[in-house]
Amino acid sequence: MSAADPVVVLAGGTGGAKLARGMLDVVGDRLIVVANTGDDVEIYGGHVSPDPDLVTFWLADRIDERGWGLDGDTFAAMDGLRELGVDVWFNLGDRDLAFALERARMLAAGERLTDAQAAIARGFGVGARVLPMSDRPVRTRVLAGGRWWPLQEFMIRRSGQGPVDGVEFRHARAAVPTAEVLDAISRACAIVIGPSNPVISIGPILAVPGLAAAISASRAPTVAVSPLVGGQVLKGPTAACLQWAGHALDSSGIAAAYTGLIDGLVADEPTTAVPTLETDVRLDTPERRRWVAQRTLDFALELPGAAAVARPTSV
Repeated sequence: MSAADPVVVLAGGTGGAKLARGMLDVVGDRLIVVANTGDDVEIYGGHVSPDPDLVTFWLADRIDERGWGLDGDTFAAMDGLRELGVDVWFNLGDRDLAFALERARMLAAGERLTDAQAAIARGFGVGARVLPMSDRPVRTRVLAGGRWWPLQEFMIRRSGQGPVDGVEFRHARAAVPTAEVLDAISRACAIVIGPSNPVISIGPILAVPGLAAAISASRAPTVAVSPLVGGQVLKGPTAACLQWAGHALDSSGIAAAYTGLIDGLVADEPTTAVPTLETDVRLDTPERRRWVAQRTLDFALELPGAAAVARPTSV
């Protein structure tokens, strides 16, 4: 492997996107993000891909202060739909809607989800690659309150409230990793699982047949960054999902969620399950994001067995 080989980040949700932004400062365009598409939804005539777009907006420094959506976006289309009596449960900005419509058009024309996402990234001047985990649809569903919810409806209509009684990744068996994803993993000098919900944000990625095996077969060290800060979940249903999966809400539980896959864990509390870099994992400022990304990469490349992997030069 060479110093030009990529650093691959698996990302879903805000935590993964923030870490990806910090890693961009560390390795520049050698960054490749494999993004969860289990949250995707077809709505308003468009195809919304929330996690790949969230990552793209963060990498372009165009994320809105809300923490989602595009900075300065307007919502005239949603207001118009409400005037017509439409139940606008999924609030999508006007430019966000434009991306969703163009993505739907490209897919209807026979183009791949990977190509559609690349076009959006180019439009924002993002040089790092944002790769959907698969070009085939995978849809996450959560059993809660006695019914199965599509992931976006669970998060918005139910506010992500548990308890969670089941999780499934529909159509995952028919999905395959793209050639781009497999190539990135095979060439990576390090693979980092972002501080995302292990069950509903990273779980869909690992559910794509052959993807977890490709990570295991890679010569690159694989480390996960814990989504817990001070033993707590900052946002989202991570606690309820871990409880359903039978994992504790601590570093050992996060490590257990990735048993057999990771070589190390970055967390602010120790565990004996795997080698651990015990450090502050907050990502609330640009400086913190870069610092955590740099420490995570250094830790990965210093793990036993990583000596044959060339260290990338920071940008």
